[in-house]
Amino acid sequence: MSGEEIDILVIGSGIAGCSAALGAARAGANVLVATKATRPENASTHWAQGGIAVTRDDPKAFHADVLAASADTADAEAVDVLVENANDAVEDVLIDTLGVTFDSDGEEYDYGREAAHSEERILHIDASTGQHVLGPFLSHLDSHPRVTVAEDTAALTLVTHEGRVHGAMLERDGEIWPAFAGSTILATGGVGALYDHTTNPDSATGDGIAMAALAGAKTRDMAYVQFHPTAYSGNDPFLVSEAVRGEGAVLRNADGERFMVDEHPDAELAPRDVVARAVQRERDRTGEVVLDTTPLDFAGTFPDLAEKCDERDVSHDSIPVAPSEHFLCGGIEVDDHGTTSLDRLFAVGECARTGVHGANRLASTSLLEGLVWGLRAGQRAADVSTGSGPVETPELLNSDPALPAGFARDKFTRLRQVMDEYVGLSRNPDDLRRATAAIRRLKGEVDAYARTRTARDLYELRNASVVALLIARDAMDAESVGCHHVEEVRAD
Repeated sequence: MSGEEIDILVIGSGIAGCSAALGAARAGANVLVATKATRPENASTHWAQGGIAVTRDDPKAFHADVLAASADTADAEAVDVLVENANDAVEDVLIDTLGVTFDSDGEEYDYGREAAHSEERILHIDASTGQHVLGPFLSHLDSHPRVTVAEDTAALTLVTHEGRVHGAMLERDGEIWPAFAGSTILATGGVGALYDHTTNPDSATGDGIAMAALAGAKTRDMAYVQFHPTAYSGNDPFLVSEAVRGEGAVLRNADGERFMVDEHPDAELAPRDVVARAVQRERDRTGEVVLDTTPLDFAGTFPDLAEKCDERDVSHDSIPVAPSEHFLCGGIEVDDHGTTSLDRLFAVGECARTGVHGANRLASTSLLEGLVWGLRAGQRAADVSTGSGPVETPELLNSDPALPAGFARDKFTRLRQVMDEYVGLSRNPDDLRRATAAIRRLKGEVDAYARTRTARDLYELRNASVVALLIARDAMDAESVGCHHVEEVRAD
């Protein structure tokens, strides 16, 4: 099968993928960015609200906050990489190269504070930082002479030969071809599509993790799925940024009681896992939890969020909220340059397990992690890339008729039901065993079709079932800590 040959193949176009492409291009490599997205909002980065944390002048405090939020499970050396590179990466790429204008008073940046941060260190643009970063980044890459961005282009499987990754099989409009690359960088985002309630876009089907795992790459900490405590709980949900609580908003139950003061010394600014479980307990006990924004000028401080409330006819003063799947802290195991266990395969962003987050991520560190590791992986991938001529590619068959009507939709619905019911915010051993068995059965049905069909939605479903099984299996063995909370099974 004929195909194209490039120095570096980047799969994904969020901040991690864009940073990897930029890092590789700066090192002199020619880069192809293959992305399922057809517009920026298809990437999780676009949905990021709060901001991007920086070190400012106190790296020790930032380091300590990351570790504390993770319940001391984060990799201290990985946190060092994040903290030591934060200021320079943000200034170099976001401010100097892309011209991102963070909120300020005209002289100094308006640094925000969010949950589990001990000080104000978060650069932001209203409550829509992600879209203000991603748009300029994509525009910059579109005009870069060494970068080609292929939209609406899905990666179906990695191309491997003699223990090395040589690129991936790509698909667009039903056409399938191999992209041979000296190095391949996965930047495919998270797993929100595995859950019914998520802050992620529908495209977050765990593609990179599944492709890497199927090729033999190591994964780690898959049990640690973080749930954001404050997503709007009504129809057409949206994330209500942690920054709102940082500005003084408080959580109240249906009886009007402010309950977080009894849960944690930092109250509403406790780590996300603590707040999320408390919110769910109060919803179960009293029927509702709302975010009371009367202590601040909500519309003036967060006009983007106020507009979302207006579109749904929701009061600015009292926003109904519930926990929602938000971020996978684990993923493909990588080192401090994004190197995986497979030769010439790198992973960055949410699909990668860098060790920075441990069992629970500190607010506003995901964009920073994607930026720092993306640049480092792009540079390293370019350094080791020696080109890749054509090698034997997987035989992707498409000989059978189209999928039965509604097959992928119905199986996705079933998968989400299993994940919501058994592998959600709180878990127990019996439920995890039920989940593992149910996902195995579903995956078997999907695999039977995937052997002879190459429809994109079928491969997304395959990827989602692979990752769901990795999460459920790891959750059965992982320590109950951070965002992986295991309840004891009570004897009848």
